[in-house]
Amino acid sequence: MPTRPGAIPPVRLARQSGRVIFRAQQRMQDSRAASSERQRQSVGWEADRALLVRLRAGDEAAFAQLVRENTGRMLAAARRILRSDEEARDIVQEAFLLGFRRLAGFKGEARLSSWLHRIAINASLMRLRARRCRPEVAIEDLLPRFHEDGHRVDPGPAWSPSALAMLESDETRALVREKIELLPEDYRNVLLLRDIQDLDTEETATMLGITPGAAKVRLHRARQALRGLLDPYFSPAEE
Repeated sequence: MPTRPGAIPPVRLARQSGRVIFRAQQRMQDSRAASSERQRQSVGWEADRALLVRLRAGDEAAFAQLVRENTGRMLAAARRILRSDEEARDIVQEAFLLGFRRLAGFKGEARLSSWLHRIAINASLMRLRARRCRPEVAIEDLLPRFHEDGHRVDPGPAWSPSALAMLESDETRALVREKIELLPEDYRNVLLLRDIQDLDTEETATMLGITPGAAKVRLHRARQALRGLLDPYFSPAEE
């Protein structure tokens, strides 16, 4: 049957309707997912509040539950920063003891697990700082140098594909860790929290007591410096 002038052809109408229906279904799915996530978070906050009441009442089972549910994540965080199982275990014990002493002042503005996680990271950073008694190299000495026109003075060769594949090996990871240790503390800590601990910029800034902007700048410079320290190991060998 011929289409009336100005009318939308049936095939086109069907396609448009299909897209509208698809978008409507997608919005419904997104809405359900968001609702489910809010419900899950709400349940988590309610469970935290109930657990906190029991902890403040001195319930030993509540303390055991808190330790059981959070030890694994805190241990992993401390181990990634300190690279020592023994020290990581010590830090987790210290973090729990410190957390228990601070329970009375805990305002519930964060989840208990997040609060304990931050305590463990802070304690790990303090332990890391106490290890070091050597003078630090200035970050400027490790950064690439640039001409006035913006080009690098010594750009260096690109890393070879085989070198990039080596990044997956345990030996190479140990080398990267060794070079991270050479970075000045302010830059090393940002790199550890962002690239090793996988915290976001806001969390990293809060942990270090700096602004998010400062955290981004330090991270960029730390990555540049680390790249320079690793260049001799991953650049193609000259023939």
